[in-house]
Order: sequence, then C-alpha cells, then structure tokens
Amino acid sequence: MPSLLSPNVRAITLSSCTPQRDRAPDALAAGTPHGLRDDLTRLLGADRVLCRPIDLIRFATDASPYRLFPKVVVVARNLDDVRKVLDYAREKRGSVTFRSAGTSLSGQAQGDGILVEVKRHWTGTKVEAKGQRLRARPGTILARANLALLAHGYRLGPDPASASACTIGGVIANNSSGMCCGTTQNAYKTLSSLTFMLPSGTLIDSAQEDAERQFAAAEPALAAGLMEIKREIEADPDLVTRLRRKFSIKNTTGYHMEAFLDGETPLEIFRRLIVGSEGTLAFIAEAVFDTLPDDQYRLTSFMIFPDMHKACAAARPFVEHGSAAVELLDRASLRSVEGKPGVPDRWKTLPEQATALLVEFRAPSEAARAASEGAANATLAGLTLLEPAEFTRDPVLAAQFWNVRSGLLASVGGARPSGSSFILEDVCFPPDRLADGALDLQALFAKHGYDGIVFGHASAGNLHFLITPFLNDPNEIAHYGAFMRDVVELVVAKYDGSLKAEHGTGRNVAPFVEREWGIRLTALMWKLKRLADPKNILSPGVILTEDPESHLKNLQTSPTIETTVDRCIQCGFCEHVCPSRDLTTTPRQRIALRREMARQPEASRVSAQILADLDYDAIQTCAGDGSCEIACPVAINTGALMKHFRHLEHGPRAERVAATVARHFGTVEHATRFLVGAGNLAAKLLGDGTLTAVTNMARSVVSKELVPGWLPNMPPAAQAKLPTTPQEGAAGVYFTSCINRMFSRTPRRERRLSLQEAMIAVSARASMPLWLPEDINGHCCATIWHSKGYSEGNELMANRITESLWRWSDSGGLPVVCDASSCSFGITSEIVEYLTLENRQRHRKLKIFDSVAWAHDQLLPKLKIGRKATSAVVHPSCSLNHLNLGRKLHALAAAMADEAVTPAAAGCCAFAGDRGFLHTELTRSATAEEADEVRAREFDVYLGSNRTCELGLSLATGKDYESFIFLLEELTRLH
Repeated sequence: MPSLLSPNVRAITLSSCTPQRDRAPDALAAGTPHGLRDDLTRLLGADRVLCRPIDLIRFATDASPYRLFPKVVVVARNLDDVRKVLDYAREKRGSVTFRSAGTSLSGQAQGDGILVEVKRHWTGTKVEAKGQRLRARPGTILARANLALLAHGYRLGPDPASASACTIGGVIANNSSGMCCGTTQNAYKTLSSLTFMLPSGTLIDSAQEDAERQFAAAEPALAAGLMEIKREIEADPDLVTRLRRKFSIKNTTGYHMEAFLDGETPLEIFRRLIVGSEGTLAFIAEAVFDTLPDDQYRLTSFMIFPDMHKACAAARPFVEHGSAAVELLDRASLRSVEGKPGVPDRWKTLPEQATALLVEFRAPSEAARAASEGAANATLAGLTLLEPAEFTRDPVLAAQFWNVRSGLLASVGGARPSGSSFILEDVCFPPDRLADGALDLQALFAKHGYDGIVFGHASAGNLHFLITPFLNDPNEIAHYGAFMRDVVELVVAKYDGSLKAEHGTGRNVAPFVEREWGIRLTALMWKLKRLADPKNILSPGVILTEDPESHLKNLQTSPTIETTVDRCIQCGFCEHVCPSRDLTTTPRQRIALRREMARQPEASRVSAQILADLDYDAIQTCAGDGSCEIACPVAINTGALMKHFRHLEHGPRAERVAATVARHFGTVEHATRFLVGAGNLAAKLLGDGTLTAVTNMARSVVSKELVPGWLPNMPPAAQAKLPTTPQEGAAGVYFTSCINRMFSRTPRRERRLSLQEAMIAVSARASMPLWLPEDINGHCCATIWHSKGYSEGNELMANRITESLWRWSDSGGLPVVCDASSCSFGITSEIVEYLTLENRQRHRKLKIFDSVAWAHDQLLPKLKIGRKATSAVVHPSCSLNHLNLGRKLHALAAAMADEAVTPAAAGCCAFAGDRGFLHTELTRSATAEEADEVRAREFDVYLGSNRTCELGLSLATGKDYESFIFLLEELTRLH
C-alpha cells in the first residue's frame, strides 16, 4: 500500500535515522507470518486479528525498558476468543501474553508470540452489598472502579500511583499495592473470588458452590499437585517461618507461595496464587473484591528532616498511631521538583542529607479525625526538623503536598537527557532497617555513576529507585547489569528484603528469583508453573527463567526524536483518554512508531511499511484535543506533533488557500449557512441516507480530509442576523463562536430562542448584560486552521481575533464571554504562540470567560431557579477540562436538576472541530463507552457547552444534547 504522506512528512520522519541494535528486524516488514494470520483469522474473524507491521510495533512497548515484538495481536471480545487462542497455542506450542493497559514496569505486558488485548471489550463493574463488594472485569480502569464505589462511601484496597490508567486485571496479576494499602489491603488480602481460565481452557468461578468439585474434576493433576506442594512446605517448619516472615513485608518476587499456608483446598490455594502471577498461570476474567470504607476526613503534613535516619525513625510512630500514608523523599527527589508550582524556593538551600516525609491520616468522622490530630501533633512536637511543619485539614494545601510526591516521575522523566532510558524499580527492606537500606542504595548510585533518586512508602519499608541510563550500546547494558547485581546482593544478602515489592517480578528480576528464595522454594515455583501450564505457553520468562542474563536482553534504546514528544516515559497514562484508542493508535503508540522510524536505517522496509499506514492511523485520526497532555505525567501533547505533520503535508498552494479563507471568513460563514440550509432541505426531500451517499462519493473523488460528510442529525442553519444589544452599560463583551453563528439549535418542543438570544437574556436577568459586537461576523478562534496545521491562516485569524477583542473590550476593561468551550480554550491558550509581540501583550490583559465560568461565577448567584429538571447528564468537553471547568459544569447541572450526572466514561468526543464531519468513525469510537453509559437510563436533559461536541454526543446516544445555557435561561424565566 503506497503512503499517502507528503514528501515533507516522509523526509522528516526518515531524517536523522541511526540504525539501532533493537530496531525491528527486516522480517517484521512482512507483518504476521501468513500461516499464523490465516489460522487465527479462520478461528476468530479478521476484525480481531491485528497483523500489520504498524500493529506489531505499537504493541511491542509497555511502561518498562523492554521491547518485544509480538507475532500477532488478537483483540479478544469474549471468553470464547480467549479459549480459542489458548487451544491454538497449546496445539502449535506457541506463547500467549495477556495485555490490558500496558502500565507494567517490568515487561509483563510484552511477548514475542500471540499478544491478546483484553482491555477494549473487558470493562464493567457492578456494586454489590451496598458498596461492600465490587464485581469488576479485568479491563476496568482502577480509578473507574473506585468511582463506581464513591457514592457508597467505599473504595478498593490496592491504591497504586497508576490508578488512573492501570486496570483491575493488571492490579491482581501484579498484586499491586500503593501508598496506603501496605500488606493488609492489597489484592491478595481483599480479593473475595475470581473467575479465571487455565491454559487448558478450563473456566472456574471460585464463588460457585461446587467450584471446588469442578476444579478437581477438570484439573485433577493440578489439584493433586497443589496439595503435594502444600504438604511439602508445611512439613518444613523453617520454610513456613521463612514464608511468613518474607511476606510480612511487601513482596512480589516469584509466586506468592504463602498461598499454600493460607489456603486449605486446591482451589483456595490456586485462587490466591493467581494474585501476583503476572499472567503466567491463568487468564483473569472477572474479580470480586471486598471493599474498604473511603475515609474522607484527612490530616496531612510535609516534614523535612536533617537526614535519612531521623526521617525513617519518625515514620514508625506515625504508623503506630494509624497513619494511612508515610511517604519518603530523599534529597535528590526534592531537588528534582525544585522550581515546580507550589515548591518553595528555600528548598534549593537544603543540605545534601535532607529527607522529607509526607504523612497523612484518614478518618471516617470528624471525631475520629480530632483523635488522630492529637496523636499526630504529639508525635510531631517531638521531632527534629529543618523547618516548622504542621498537620493541615486544608485539602488545597494537602493537594500541593501530594503534587510534590506525585510529580517526581514527571520531574525526573521530563528532565532526563535525550536518548536516555527511564527505569523505575522497587525493593522492600525490613522497616526497622529502612534508613540504612536507602543510604546503601544511594551509595550504589554513586558507585555506578547514576544520578538516581530514592522515594517510596516508608510505612512499609518499600522504596522505589529511579535511574536514567543510556542503553544504546553493549557497554552501557553491561554497566546496568553490574548495577543490578549489586542491588540484588544488597537487598538479599545484607537485608534479606524483597527484590520486588509491588511492581511484580517481571523480566528485570526473573533471573534473581532463586537468589532471593533459594533453590528449594524456587523449584516448587517451577513445579507450580508446570502443573498449571504444562506447555509453558503463558508469558514465559516473566516470573521464572533459566537464562541468567535474560534481564539484559530486549532492552530498548531511546533515540532522540522531536522535542514535542522526546520526553515520553512510555507510562501509558495517556492511552485511556485518547479518542482514537479503540480505532487506530494512542499517543504512546504514535511516539513508539516515531521512535521506531528513528531506529531504522535509510531505505528501511520496516519504515516504509509504517509510513504506508501512518497518515490515517496516527495523523488524521488524532483528534488533536490535547487530553493526553492532561493525563501525561510529563505534559506531552502528542496532538501537537500530529498537527505539525499535518502542516508539513500542506504545500504552498494549500497554505495560500487556507489564508484566503481566513481573510474572507465572513463570506465563508455566509456560504456555510447557505449550504447547511440547502443540505437540510435536500435531506428532507431525498433522505439522509441519499445525501450521505452523495457526500461520500464527493469525498472519495476529492479528499476525505477536505470534504465533510453529511450527518443524519445535522442541525439547521442559524439565522444570519444576530440580536442587537447596546454597548453602553454592558458588563461584558459577548463573543459568539462561528460554529454557533452557522448552526442553530436542534428544533424541539416550544423553545425557539437561539443560543445568542438565550445567553443575552439570562445574563441581563442576572443584571450582567452582554454586548454583542455588530462586526463579529468573520471572526474565529483560529482552531479551524490550528487543528489542520495551516500556519499562515492560523496566524492571520489569531491576530485578528486578538485585535478585535482588544478593541471590543475597551483595551481589556470589559471581560469577554465565549459561548463555546473549544473556542474559549483556543482564545485563552492555543493562539498565543502565533501572536505578534504587541498582540501578546494585549492578550495578557484580556479577561476571557467561558460560558460555564460566566454562568457559574457571575450569573448563578444572582438568579432564582424556579422549577428544576428531574435529572441532567452533562458532557464535559476536553476543552472544558483544559480550562479546569468540568466541576463547574456539573455544579450548574446540579443547581438546575434534582440529580446531576457526569458519566464515568466521559471523555473527548473526537469531533475536534471538523474531525467529526471528516471521520465519523473516530467520533463513534471515542464516544462508544460514554454513550453506553448514558443510554443505560433516561435523563430529563442532556447538557453540553460546545456545539460540535453536542452534535457528536447526540449522534452517539440518539439523545438531544444542547448548551446548558438554554436550560438556565428557561428555568430562571418568569413564566
């Protein structure tokens, strides 16, 4: 397939190529081997089998420093698909790796055989027992699961820092813990039951009454073997003592062999063993958790100690008094966040040994918090600190403290040298020896020349260390290997601690399992693996390996690419918010593809195959909404790079045409209104289907990136004449967006006010009248040009709107109110870099309100709402989230309805200006999960704050979304 990319894009993506040792091999240019592809296609259907080179490369990366190319990727839809893949792998002696969010830090979501994606079609939760239990599918994001429990006052026990991105299946598979859960609230301790599938295809729901009988009947050798291992362990008192002691602290090295002591029957044992088994024993199909009360009464303090020993000594008293979290940050950690928002300048002068603790108490009531406060303050009073500290109840100040802690990855990852890798490991020391262990880790950094940082969960003795080595040549890899050997000897020989505490064993520690556990217990682990997975098809090499150097193989390089995205640490936090995640590629995958082209030599067959699919899969189906930047720890906006590529695809003629459109945008507005009106008339006469077919034909002839498609819910054209308002006495300037000047509201019932009439009326009703400038036609926020990468038109319109806003607002004296959130964000932020110096200075003095902020802050306090709607569901657009106004839209809905709901799955609708007209499949995919949630029940009203987003959600749900302004005007109108 020839590439649709312009020579400019091809040139830049293939420039500065330096062949790397870890580049995709030439053979991968052919994609999945034909026999394997054809076999799986016959078994599952072509739509479930991803076999192009671009697919194999984008799934070769997770959050670890490793990279393995799968032979094929299967998007499993149900258990039948999983069973068919397992049957096929057993027959062909292939390997299978299950992948959900890919946030694993040690390569657990990678494999060089069949990679089975079990996130897309594996989401969903059910709250049971009034919140005391939660049933969840493996692809459910942990934060979403907790959101389902929030209204009931409960939460899940595991609380990893990746909660916004990691999934239930991964949390169980890695026995992930976190800042508060320790060893008592992790998945191992809080899991009630599991539904799992063995490599044999046997499916067991451990909660069923006869599950034990089913398990023994279906897997007699496994059941008998488990009891043999149990008897062998229990017959050795020293082994029992060792297991109990080792698991009294956090430990995820190898299998959780304590299960043989905690379970009495084969199924009880095996269900526990699956926790922390990292996908090597069975596929997790569903889980039921016992939940915990979500205590919201909190006390938080950030303390800085003279040295590590004093900080670690202070941790124990706080733990004994019931603190939920005690987080430790060494001096290098504190240095990494210097200069960040909320970080005091005085920290720059802290001594080299300074160490910080972040301590938080959580209580179920005010009385309980008061009791904790007394104990906390008494402990605090006896500490030696470098600066005064106190426990605060202020959630804003507490959030600043936690931002320092959570900002470590961003700070180190974002500041690391270009070309370096990002490796985050974790270990656990006996808590009473934590200070010595931390200092010894720091000494290893110095010995091996790494600028590492140490931080972690002091309450559990669990420390993370982060280094940024260069892994681009064999000497550097050998250097890293020597460092890891020293870490192993330090943790095991000196402290008898855990080589892995909460990230799972993974590829980095698999060769050292025997060093930590000894020959006998490791042999029992191998016996377990062979009993459950006799043909070793599930994730070989992830927990157990016979290769002592396997941790140094498949390490990836990090070639320098565009500055916009070069800081990517591959964490995958961006993926769940990306509108194209289930259609084409995600931000992490776009960057992985870009890096792969940088690894390849010139005239590479692999690069040629990537380029063949890159235009649609990466560039054109990127909504460019910037949601990835909000989710990304290092604030990377991958959409900016995709827009840059779009710009490179334009030749001089296209740029001139786009600039001409900008100069004569008033005429374009008029023509668009005419065409929309004509289209609606044609749709009435011919039907939407016919009109859609006609426009699709035109798009196939001209360009699918230039000619918009016809939507079945296309709104009527707006009236050309806007309302007339007096300038004198106005409280603000009303900038009504071009989309609202071209498209009217969808006709419904008796309400016929235009958006402009409703905005003007409700503002006047609150004694905050707005002036709508008479010469507003022809003005735009410039997003049309910005999103498509037309630089000249973008600069022209950006400067025109700034100059007009300056003039209309009386040199910034009046606030400007915009009625479309995407335009508000565009005017507030996106146009700035395209302004002249004079206009930048003007822009800084403008006060710009989105309609949500205007209504919430200025109008609502002065309005009287009569009757309320019964229920309202809101769609907070991505632009609204950029503006930090999502909560205010929800608050407006709550003021206007007895029940207000923001869907848990709400995200960018991918309409993205005109993307929804050009690629309806993108919007359909982006809104699918939110639409399912909305359609599950009826609401009285469906509210938004951006016209194109309202069109996208209306199309997805079949409901009539419209601006909240209409409802606010109606409910405050005197009837």
